[in-house]
Amino acid sequence: MRVIVGLGNPGHEYANTRHNVGFWVIDRLSDAWRIPLLKEKWKAIVGEGWIHNEKVLLVKPQTYMNLSGEAVRKICNFFQLELTQLLVIYDDLDLPVGKIRLRVKGSSGGHNGMKSIIEHLHSKHIQRIKIGIGRPKETSMVTEYVLSPFAENERAIIEEAVEQSAQAVEAWLQYGFQYAMNQYN
Repeated sequence: MRVIVGLGNPGHEYANTRHNVGFWVIDRLSDAWRIPLLKEKWKAIVGEGWIHNEKVLLVKPQTYMNLSGEAVRKICNFFQLELTQLLVIYDDLDLPVGKIRLRVKGSSGGHNGMKSIIEHLHSKHIQRIKIGIGRPKETSMVTEYVLSPFAENERAIIEEAVEQSAQAVEAWLQYGFQYAMNQYN
C-alpha cells in the first residue's frame, strides 16, 4: 500500500492559495486515476484505489496545516505503514515558484505542516515532494503570502509544477523514490 498526502488548509477561502498546492496535486491524481475523494476519515478527506497493482490512498488532511501530523499519524497507525510507504507533498517558500524538489528525509525547513508530521511520526525520514512558491520580499509578510493566490504570471508555472509533481508520484509508484528523485530533481 502507498499513502500520498497533499498538505493544505480546508475550506473554500483557502482553495486557491499558495499553501494549498499539495491539495492541488492530490486533486490532479484523483482526476487522472479516477479515484474520488469521498471519504471523511482519520481527520482527512481520502480516496482509495488501485494503481499499478498496488492499493493507493490519496489524502487531504482537514486539520489545517499546522496540525497535519494528527491526520497522518492516524492513517499510518491504522494501516501500520512503514515510512517508505508514505509520500508528503507540500509548498516550499525557499524554492522559486514552480521548482519541485524530491527529498527522502530532512527537517521541516520551517514548514509548520511538515513540522507537525515529523513530530507525530517521530522521524525526519519522510519522503516528500516540495513545490516552490517563492518567498515574499519582507519576512513579516510570510503568513499573508502563503495564504494569498498566485499572481497571474505565475499560474502557468505552478500548473506545470503540479503536473510534474503528479508525474513524480507516478514514477515513485512504478520505479521507487530514488528513480523519481533522479528524474525530477
